[in-house]
Amino acid sequence: MNIGEAARASGVSAKMIRYYEQSGLIPKAGRSAAGYRDYSTTDVHMLRFVRRSRDLGFSMAEIEELLQLWRDRSRQSADVKRIALARIADLRRRIQEMEEMAATLEHLASCCSGDKRPDCPILADLEQGEAGKPRRSRGAIDSAP
Repeated sequence: MNIGEAARASGVSAKMIRYYEQSGLIPKAGRSAAGYRDYSTTDVHMLRFVRRSRDLGFSMAEIEELLQLWRDRSRQSADVKRIALARIADLRRRIQEMEEMAATLEHLASCCSGDKRPDCPILADLEQGEAGKPRRSRGAIDSAP
């Protein structure tokens, strides 16, 4: 099947298929007599594997490792589990960071009167940047201390 058919069958865009081939994540497809890429059902199965892995948040390096394990029938499932548990830990860390960001923004929004006055604690906090840097009271660039 050609790249368009493989894209439809796998749910991976033709552009991403080319990228995965170019980056070495998947082997380059065979070529037809006319020079077009020719994908097998095995190739489509691999592309679905990659797509599902991306959907679950695995990095390209992790997907490469998972593909190697997938192809290796003498693999140990502990190796696969280690990668999955590391992904879970990373996702939980990122969720925690996002929860903290949301809580901070909720607090800042609750402190902002949202009226016609120029004072804005949200802008003042953004202006502060890293902890310990001077905080400007109005949140305006022209009111530097």
